[in-house]
Amino acid sequence: MLTLLLLPGCNGETAPIQLAGDTMGTTWHVSYVAGESEPDSQRLEQGIEEQLERVNASMSTYRPDSEISRFNALDTHTWFAASPDFFRVLTTALAVGSQSEVAYDVTVAPLVDLWGFGPGGAIDEPPSDQQIAQVKKRVGQGNLRIDDEHSRVMKLSDLTLDFSSVAKGFAVDQVAQWLTAQGVTRYLVEVGGEMRLSGLSGRGDLWRIAIEQPDSSGRSVAVTAALTDVGVATSGDYRNYFEVNGRRYSHSIDPRTGYPVAHDLVSVTVVHPSCMIADAWATALTVLGPERALAVAQAQGLAVYFIRRIGDSFVPSHTPQFAGYLIDPQP
Repeated sequence: MLTLLLLPGCNGETAPIQLAGDTMGTTWHVSYVAGESEPDSQRLEQGIEEQLERVNASMSTYRPDSEISRFNALDTHTWFAASPDFFRVLTTALAVGSQSEVAYDVTVAPLVDLWGFGPGGAIDEPPSDQQIAQVKKRVGQGNLRIDDEHSRVMKLSDLTLDFSSVAKGFAVDQVAQWLTAQGVTRYLVEVGGEMRLSGLSGRGDLWRIAIEQPDSSGRSVAVTAALTDVGVATSGDYRNYFEVNGRRYSHSIDPRTGYPVAHDLVSVTVVHPSCMIADAWATALTVLGPERALAVAQAQGLAVYFIRRIGDSFVPSHTPQFAGYLIDPQP
């Protein structure tokens, strides 16, 4: 679901070099303005792929030998020695879970699967209340124990982790940090719609991105933002859902209830110095719904742009921290 779009620039700008590939069941793109000291594009592309492969090898639930798959297969009450990357992503996710009234929970995967949005594929009918109640017993980040001193984690019940709501943002951050270490200072990194920007664009001004209008019937720009040296992530329910008997079921599952969210908040964009944190918060705020999302975002000091669907209209709003990024939505 690509909801953040890089806007084209004007004639006469320095055209960024474009690199792209596949990863994590989606795509990645890097646009960078060439300088005098960084490696050539072929070497940069190889290095980017290596960074993404490292994240995949740790956090892909589709790989039986990945770090997260090995943890998920582990017996309860057994300590698991986590890599620094894995431990960082997990503890960040748990912190966002606590700060978001547990609207965000990286143990929600069994419910996502039950509703037909996981690896098992789509379903024809919604699950029964009894099925939901049974599967919900396997969900809850409170059933994890963390040993900060030794970077270990233990599960107290038969739960599984899924970092799909945070791993892309983490991968963006890792690629961005690696590019900076190679001497690349002006770039845009995007993985599956999550972004990080650095320095100035080819125009010599801030990078311009468009937040997509949450309309499943087409693609159009809702608003344009200008920014740099931040991560950006968007979450929404308007492309991944199913309908039964006229009722729409979103892929965003509330781990507290076990059911898809049922409110009018359809798009949430978060800007944060860490794309990983922006990624997690975009999901958390989507689950919370319009009133609680705004209250929690303001309490956390987050820069957030919201879009609600009220009747046939889209109604935008944002926290004060987001205001400085908005520009006239013209190309």
